[in-house]
Formats: sequence, C-alpha cells, structure tokens
Amino acid sequence: MEGVELVTFVNSKVIPISIFLIMMGMGLSLVTNDFKRVVKYPKAVAIGLTNQLLFLPLVGFALATFMSLEPEYAVGVMLLVLCPGGTTSNLFTYLAKGMSRFRSQ
Repeated sequence: MEGVELVTFVNSKVIPISIFLIMMGMGLSLVTNDFKRVVKYPKAVAIGLTNQLLFLPLVGFALATFMSLEPEYAVGVMLLVLCPGGTTSNLFTYLAKGMSRFRSQ
C-alpha cells in the first residue's frame, strides 16, 4: 500500500471502526444506576455542560485573540475547543483504570 492509499484506508475504515468499538465498549460498561445519578445530581451535569459548551470556547477565543495567532492557528484552536473529545478522554480514563462512569464507587 502506498502512502496516500494507506492514509485513505486508515481515515475511511480504521478510525471509524476504532471509534465505534471504543464508544460501544464504554457504553456497555454503564449500568442503570449511572443514569439515575445524573437525574439525582443535575447541577453537576449542568456545570459540566456549561463549562464544556460555553466557557471553554470563550477561553479558546480569548487565547486565540490575545496571542495574535495567525488565522490558520486561530481556527485550529477554535476547532479544538468547540469539539468535545469524549471518545479519547473515555479511552484514556479507562486505560488508566480511572472512573469512567457517571458515578463514584
């Protein structure tokens, strides 16, 4: 396989299948009590969502603005802060034997 064909194969087959397997594995590790805890403590969920969806983009925009980044880099920073990285963070938490569920044990 040549370089371009390999990149195309990885981007079109390997990455989507890997993401599917990671998300499926993390989802299957959840139990009903994990979701009950979300309903029981909605304030924690609201704080997390607010930070992820409101404050993180604002901080990224401020950094890109105050650091006088070139437009390409500024767009890259904004893309990173606007796209939650749940799949990767769940994988690393799982590999580190951390708490990947919504509840503490």
